[in-house]
Amino acid sequence: MNSIVEYILARRSIRKYTEAAVPRKLLEQLLQVGMAAPSASNRRPWEFVVLTEPERIRALTQVLVLGRYEPKAIIVPCGNLTRTLPWPASSFWIQDCSAAMQNMWIAANGLGVGAVWIGIHPLKPFVRAVQKALGLPRHVIPLGALYLGFPAEQKAPRSQYDSQRVHWEQY
Repeated sequence: MNSIVEYILARRSIRKYTEAAVPRKLLEQLLQVGMAAPSASNRRPWEFVVLTEPERIRALTQVLVLGRYEPKAIIVPCGNLTRTLPWPASSFWIQDCSAAMQNMWIAANGLGVGAVWIGIHPLKPFVRAVQKALGLPRHVIPLGALYLGFPAEQKAPRSQYDSQRVHWEQY
């Protein structure tokens, strides 16, 4: 692969992983590209919880009923509500953390790491369960969980472009 477009089109949800651990240096690279994401007024309201210990990973995957896979690492981007813009723009943290998550997901693919995004926010029962499992304070809201590991499955690149969903100049 040579271009960023090829990496984006090759990005697929990977839910099966080998037994190999994801090296800390690689996780730090993913965090670096996550924090390179744009954020509203450069507030950077994110916090990241990284799990690599199998028992901590299991504890989190057990509370995420939509994410009962066996990743080798998990990064949970969270919005710190004390660093958001004031109301009515306070919910921009969702976009900010989503941009960080997408950066990490694309970079993981480029680095040979499989990943899948497990949704948490806005489902309150999931938010509360993850806050409890990770010891997050109430003002730190988990957006999602990026499950990571070296792929034990291969999926072909694809485009999901649909010209019928594109509206030029107005709907």
